[in-house]
This record gives sequence, structure tokens and C-alpha cells, in this order.
Amino acid sequence: MSATMERHVLTLTRVLDAPPALVFKAWTDPALAARWWGPRGFSVLECQIDLRPSGAYRKVMRSPEGTLHRLRGVYREIVTPHRLVLTFAWEDEQGRLGPETLLTLTLAEQDGGRTAMTLHQAGFETISARDAHEGGWSSALERLAELVTQSQ
Repeated sequence: MSATMERHVLTLTRVLDAPPALVFKAWTDPALAARWWGPRGFSVLECQIDLRPSGAYRKVMRSPEGTLHRLRGVYREIVTPHRLVLTFAWEDEQGRLGPETLLTLTLAEQDGGRTAMTLHQAGFETISARDAHEGGWSSALERLAELVTQSQ
């Protein structure tokens, strides 16, 4: 995996041993997304996905310490099985949204049924917010890689 970080942008790339259709499904099927979403040790308590342009998603995760983390957003672009563009914002206990970022996921088929995946998240307000997401995404993407490899 490689990571490129500009001031307010995070880009992670990874090659997964699974075809793009399976990786796309792992991102968009609530049952599969709930199995890998979040850093290692986190569990998904709620995973709602309305996969259509302007459709919303919402996820609630619990950390190993028991803290709840809520996020939600809206799908802006869906090109099955190659591209997702969605907003991403943390939600507080009262349902108020924090700063919104824009996440673009690109899946490209490689030889041997593999997928080159690029996650690009832009619009972070601070470097520390970007860096926190880099750590969380890196761990979550390891879980994703394990899931899609086992699901074939």
C-alpha cells in the first residue's frame, strides 16, 4: 500500500486479490460493509446504504473502548463496479454533522482478476484530521483486503 498526502487531501492505493465487482460489492452491500468497515477492533452496529445518486448512507461503529462513532453522507456518483463518489461527515450524538469531506473510490481491473483500488478523500480542515483518517482507513482497508480474499 502507498499513501500520498497533500495538506488537505488523503490518497491511499492498494492492490487487492479480488475482481472489481467483488470489491465494489464489499463497499456497497450493507452486510459486507459491516464486516470490514472501521479500524481493526471496531464493530459496526448499524450500516444503512441507499445506493443511488443522492442516496444516503449511515454507519455507527463501536471502538474497542466502547465509544460510538457515527458517520453519514450522500452518494454523488456511482459507476458500477469502478467508481464511487460520496460525501463523508462525522455525526455527533445529537445528529449534527461535522466538517464534510469528499471521498472518491476508483477500482481498476488488473491482470489475474485483481483490483487496483484508489481512495481519495479531500477537504480536510486540518492536517491532524487527515492523518487520523489515514490511520483509520489503512486499518479498515486491511480488513477489506482480508474479506474480499476470503470471499472468492
